[in-house]
Amino acid sequence: MIVAGASGLAGALAADLVWHHPKLELARASSRSDAGTRICDLHPRHRVPMELTELDVDAATDCDAAIVAYPHGAAAPVVAGLRELGLIVVDLSADFRLRDPNVYADWYGELAAPELLGEAVYGLPELYRDKIRSAELVANPGCYPTATILTLAPLAAAGLIADVVVDAKSGVSGAGRGGGDRLSFVSLTENAMPYGTAGHRHEPEIAQELAALSGSSAPPLTFVPHLLPIDQGELVSCYVRPAREVDAEEVRALYAERYAGEEWVEVLDERPPSMREVRESNLCRIHVDVDRGGRILAFGSIDNLWKGAAGQAIQNLNLMLGIDENLGLG
Repeated sequence: MIVAGASGLAGALAADLVWHHPKLELARASSRSDAGTRICDLHPRHRVPMELTELDVDAATDCDAAIVAYPHGAAAPVVAGLRELGLIVVDLSADFRLRDPNVYADWYGELAAPELLGEAVYGLPELYRDKIRSAELVANPGCYPTATILTLAPLAAAGLIADVVVDAKSGVSGAGRGGGDRLSFVSLTENAMPYGTAGHRHEPEIAQELAALSGSSAPPLTFVPHLLPIDQGELVSCYVRPAREVDAEEVRALYAERYAGEEWVEVLDERPPSMREVRESNLCRIHVDVDRGGRILAFGSIDNLWKGAAGQAIQNLNLMLGIDENLGLG
């Protein structure tokens, strides 16, 4: 198989997971900027001694599957080319996550391959496992939506969200290798900052899935992300005004039932999760409570590069290939 965009943080991790996967073979890994460099030299933490090459879609006929780790906009033409050759594809970009092309245009601009929207399945296995099994194109969710949707899914499905405020925090790897001025050491060290406060691109993705879970329109949603001076990890704190009076026992029973038997979602009864405890794993850990004012407090933590990107991509790919969903994930 191919990992396209394997020089980025999520792409390099995806290549590492494929390289060490017991049922997958990494045939090639591509990069638009670092061709000729070995992955293990570019990212020493990943022991993948494969040289990055320029992507040649036409030469992919000897492969069955691909993970595309390109930014939005750049991913869609590559995905379209790979699909024309018959490869199954997991796309890590935002290009096929939003079902309405008009919503995509509002947040990202014109979509290069809108004809593929109808076949794309949203790649959150805990919600769409059966559809993913028969899919040939999976749109891997964003890291913030993964954490937020998993943390709120039992409440949304039960119609319990009257409105919700999501206070989200992420490490700097969420911005990718390129980063930006706000990610310089001087601006970030011993600091924390909100960003995207006028509207973050992951907000419509979260709203889309909350609406699908509730079977109606999305509840009023306020989503504010924050950047922390850590390299990877993510924590969402969700403050829900319930549609009716509930107690902690009822909501905890909802979560226990919803996630019973899920390998990569753990519900903690006694305490909220932290970022460090899920680091370099495909886990999402969740805790839910009800405060004295009757507001539901739901907390979820993931590793943004694993369950929020490359780990979830492998989970999806396993399902698409008909092999054990958990293979290669620890």
